[in-house]
Amino acid sequence: MTDIRPRRSALLVPATATALAAARAEPADALILDLADSLPPADKDAGRTRLAACLREGGFAAAELVVRVNGLDTPWGEGDLAAVAEAGPDAVLVPRVEEPEDLAGIGSRLRRLHAPERVRVWASLDTPLGVLSAEAVASAVRDVDARLACLVVDAGALAREGRLPHGAPEAGPLLAWLATALAAARAHDLDVLLDPADRLDIGRARGLGFDGAVVGSAAGARRAESAFAPDPEALAAARALVAAFDAPEGRGQAGIAHLGRTVLRREVDEARRLVAVAEAVAARAAGQGA
Repeated sequence: MTDIRPRRSALLVPATATALAAARAEPADALILDLADSLPPADKDAGRTRLAACLREGGFAAAELVVRVNGLDTPWGEGDLAAVAEAGPDAVLVPRVEEPEDLAGIGSRLRRLHAPERVRVWASLDTPLGVLSAEAVASAVRDVDARLACLVVDAGALAREGRLPHGAPEAGPLLAWLATALAAARAHDLDVLLDPADRLDIGRARGLGFDGAVVGSAAGARRAESAFAPDPEALAAARALVAAFDAPEGRGQAGIAHLGRTVLRREVDEARRLVAVAEAVAARAAGQGA
């Protein structure tokens, strides 16, 4: 299994002084500290300096800190990556990823900048070409240098880039595009988050099978955490399956008989992942209550 972390809620935080200060106490699963869309060009450099200082100071309550950088084809992208390498957040969110070579380039830059090995990469699929290349992009998880840990599918950007009419996503190809990205993530055991961007609500994102949602407010983070919480019945079944597989008679077997059917190791691995996520969520809740 890949890195198991709760990513039910990813709160987007502009890299402004006011927003960063307010976000320190926000207990979302992840904070996406944004140097890109939320800052006008005139404030890009100052925002980067401000964010780097904030990360060095620490004191955030969120489980995972992710910096969304400007694209490397912009005047600010290289400087953003240098700041990320120096400040060492948990991950960097890269926009407009359209081929695995994009991730290889990011990885090589982070290595050259001596970024800590723990700094991972989140890849944003926000163009039709990115969706068409989703499986190849997701396969980069096998490349240690790519540092890939998570996919983010930006439904709003996809709708704009795809020239889709505003309205119900069922009326157009958006759902098919989302399903393509989701299948790519699952094929390579990656978490995948959906940025609803007013195209899909959080409950719909959970129903489609995503692991979490990018949200724009603390209230949205609470809704996402509730919507994407492990289902109690599914969790109980997963615990029972893991226990059966780990019993002496099941150890080392490719499959076992469980509740009247044969269960293969792949299904047990997914049950272990669900249990691990639930335990991580419980540990965070306990820590916040302490």
